[in-house]
Amino acid sequence: MKYAVVYTYPPDKELIQRARPDHRAYLGGLRERGKLAAAGPFTDDSGALIIYEADSEDEAKQLIQSDPFHAAGVFARYQIYPWNQVF
Repeated sequence: MKYAVVYTYPPDKELIQRARPDHRAYLGGLRERGKLAAAGPFTDDSGALIIYEADSEDEAKQLIQSDPFHAAGVFARYQIYPWNQVF
């Protein structure tokens, strides 16, 4: 099942830039394992949308908590939505 997660970033853009390389490497690993459907920041860099492939919401939360952005405090807030891809 897919889980769409909408993230809000903190105003500290330097924090985001410092953590971004590790975050993107982590997402690349998820994609290789089939756990990532899509990801990217909003054009104003206020946050991002990440769509995970997970068996449950608990697994999606584990994927979030393992992300270097989570450890660095970049994920100021997030909301998880089970998502049904139509197209």
